[in-house]
Amino acid sequence: MTPFGARLRALRAERGMTQQDCADRLQVSAAYLSALEHGKRGAPSPGLVHQVCDVFGLIWDQAEDLAELARLSHPRVVVDTAGLTPEQTAVANRLAHSIRRLPPETIAAIHALLDATTPQPKPRLRRAARRAIQPP
Repeated sequence: MTPFGARLRALRAERGMTQQDCADRLQVSAAYLSALEHGKRGAPSPGLVHQVCDVFGLIWDQAEDLAELARLSHPRVVVDTAGLTPEQTAVANRLAHSIRRLPPETIAAIHALLDATTPQPKPRLRRAARRAIQPP
């Protein structure tokens, strides 16, 4: 299951909506929706993410969170280590081989480590506002 699929399933459950009802409202097949929820389909298109936000009445911060989950929901990931150090390549290979066996606590620790070492982008609204007030 992908992060987007898990969130979509949770949204449906919160509202007591069946997969068929949700598929009908999104104008997709129930089979496609099931495959999307179970991680058997690739990340959804931005258009479908927008439709999901509309169907479930998500407000802008919830919509941004859902869009981020969609970006992180590619069920098959390829890591290109060309040009990286041997240590970086080894980490990528070890992770690829052992990810299925890692307990949830280890996955959470990896997320926390990446969050702590990855600079967070500034919200788009702030960047747009800053550009609007800066002289040309």
